[in-house]
Amino acid sequence: MQHNPPRRYGVSQQTTSETDVERTCEQIRQLGYGVIDGGYDAAWLSSLSEAFDRAQDRHAREHGGVEALKAIDEHNTIRLPLAYERLFLELATNSKIQEICRSLIAGYAILNQQNGIINPPNGMRYNQGAWHRDLPYQHFVSSRPLAINALFCLDAFTIENGATMVLPASHRMEAFPSDHFVGTQALNVTAPAGSFIVLDCMVFHSGGVNVSPKARRAVNHVYSIPLLRQQINLPSALGNDFAASPEVRRLLGYDVPQPRSVTEYLAGRAAKP
Repeated sequence: MQHNPPRRYGVSQQTTSETDVERTCEQIRQLGYGVIDGGYDAAWLSSLSEAFDRAQDRHAREHGGVEALKAIDEHNTIRLPLAYERLFLELATNSKIQEICRSLIAGYAILNQQNGIINPPNGMRYNQGAWHRDLPYQHFVSSRPLAINALFCLDAFTIENGATMVLPASHRMEAFPSDHFVGTQALNVTAPAGSFIVLDCMVFHSGGVNVSPKARRAVNHVYSIPLLRQQINLPSALGNDFAASPEVRRLLGYDVPQPRSVTEYLAGRAAKP
C-alpha cells in the first residue's frame, strides 16, 4: 500500500526503511517490538505443528511425565525443542530473524534459548502470563539491544486466545512502569500464524489470557550477545558431534565455550588469530 509522505518542516535527517526487515528493525528501535512474516507456507507450518506435538510428548516422557512438570510449573513449556526435532533448528535459523539480529546486535548473536510455549485454553493460568523482560531482574537500558526475542506464532495470535501484550518503548526505561501506565498503555500484539513477534528483550511484555477453547502455541527464541550465559548450555546439550554448518554451530554457541580451567582459558587465547 502506497502512503503519501507526511508533511514536515525543520527536518534535515530521516531514517529510511524500504524492506520488511528494515521496517521491523525501525519499529523495534522506536517502540521495542515489531511483527514480521516468517516466509513459511502452509505445508511447512503443518509439519512444524506435528513436530511441536511430538516434542511436547517426548519432553514430558523424558522429564518425569506431565504431573512432575506440573509440580514445577513447567507443563506449558518445551525446553530446547530443537534437541528433539531438527525442524526447530530450521526455525531458529530463519533468514529474516538472522538479518534482524545482524542489524540490531553489535558483533554477532548466539541462540541463548529456544522454548515451545503453550498458552492453555479456557482462561487457565500459565507462567508466561505475567509482565517480564526476557532478561529478567535487569533494570538498566543500553544504546543497542543486548538480546532480541523472536516469538514464532505457530497458531494465530488473537485477542481471544491471549495475544502477547507489550508496553511500547519500555525498553528505554529502567524501572517497570506504574500500574496506571500498564493499565492504560498496554497493547495486544495480534499476528497471523507463521509470523514472528520480535522484541527488544528489555521491553516489558506478557502473555494474554486465552479464553478460547483451544491452546495457543508458539516457539520463543532469544538471541543474545555471546557474553550472556545461555539458558541451557547448547553445545553440552546437543553434543560436540552435532551436525551443522560452521555458521550454525557459531549461532548455537560452539565458538564461545566457558573455560573450565586456567589452562583451557590460555589455550583458547593461543588459538585466536
